[in-house]
Amino acid sequence: MSEFAPRHIGPNNSEINHMLSTLGYASLDALLSDAIPSAIRIDEPLDLPTALSEAEVLGHLREISHQNVQTTSLIGLGYYNTITPMVIQRNILENPAWYTSYTPYQPEISQGRLEALLNFQTMIADLTGMDLAGASLLDEPTAVAEAMTLLKRVSNKDSNVLLIDIDTHPQIINVVKTRALPLGISVIVEDIAEMNFEEAYAVVLSYPTSTGLVRDISTIIESAHKQDCLVAVTTDLLALTIFESPGLLGADAVTGSAQRFGVPLGFGGPHAGFIAVKKGYERSLPGRLVGVSVDVHGNTAYRLALQTREQHIRRDKATSNICTAQALLAIISAMYASYHGFDGLQRIALRIHELARSFETSLKEFGVQPLHAEFFDTVAFSVESADNFVSKALNVNINIRKVSEKIVSVSLAKFCHVKLSTELKRLLLC
Repeated sequence: MSEFAPRHIGPNNSEINHMLSTLGYASLDALLSDAIPSAIRIDEPLDLPTALSEAEVLGHLREISHQNVQTTSLIGLGYYNTITPMVIQRNILENPAWYTSYTPYQPEISQGRLEALLNFQTMIADLTGMDLAGASLLDEPTAVAEAMTLLKRVSNKDSNVLLIDIDTHPQIINVVKTRALPLGISVIVEDIAEMNFEEAYAVVLSYPTSTGLVRDISTIIESAHKQDCLVAVTTDLLALTIFESPGLLGADAVTGSAQRFGVPLGFGGPHAGFIAVKKGYERSLPGRLVGVSVDVHGNTAYRLALQTREQHIRRDKATSNICTAQALLAIISAMYASYHGFDGLQRIALRIHELARSFETSLKEFGVQPLHAEFFDTVAFSVESADNFVSKALNVNINIRKVSEKIVSVSLAKFCHVKLSTELKRLLLC
């Protein structure tokens, strides 16, 4: 039976004794006695259970995993069930050549990955209608936080106020507030109708909103720009296959998550975030950026561009942290887009929208009026008790979102089927 420790702890007894002899110590205890102050040293052995082999640990973890309850998630909030094409799952997600690769700072051995990341950047720029996109960020909330600091860097306005649309995913609002605190940025979360753009250097809009509303944000962006207030839009990539892009509507920066492009839910993460900006902001763009060049033979070659923005060069003056990418998951989402093509993505989006419209029709048949008339995949509606409705849904293995005490929402996805629609109708009858 193979043991875990010998496989992962390199030095054997002979090598340990050689190192101790070189250092002038008779034992490891003597070395640790000098290296670790007595005030923080534990003299008794740790109270731990008997060690298990690697196979036994895997078996134990498998038993624990069986306690998971399989449900259908219709919570939304930027997380959607998706179908990963088997060719992508087998050849990329489960392929160590892709999932163990580190940052491609050596372009001569990373051309394939760099090209795949360039595809991601191109996909994001095309769908968002922006001039330039980065090679992924950590997730959607931190991407919005990065947009907050980016717009602060490029803004000429003497203001530390950031406005956020109140109908934005709660995790985004919380992360932005946390990141803003040490920077001295004041975050105001309110309804767009109440916003004072004159006092703010930037505003964050959701398109679609957290509860599903799809609205024309061009007039809002225009009003903000008249007051020298920059605009970041956090969005849904799949929705952008059928709705006008934020770039064409005037956005200065666009953020979001590429999760629903073939990346499994993974119990909430990880997923690739993205940020795209208009021309002129590239040197303030956080994260990695893949560029196209030529090699000594005149052939097309790819390499990381504008690296002077990054932490390994700029240190404390860097535009972002060195660990802000999700390269593997960005590549998966780019391959998903290539696999389906734009027409295929649009068909998926239209099918999901049709499912949402069908559910809206069911609501109206039961006398329930949806919160919004215009939406993409998320239908919010009022109930007598959100807690009771969510609990009833969970009893039939469906997870839906509690928006407030009397409002819930259902977010449809590609996998949704007729049986699920029937279950949702039964819930309305209860």
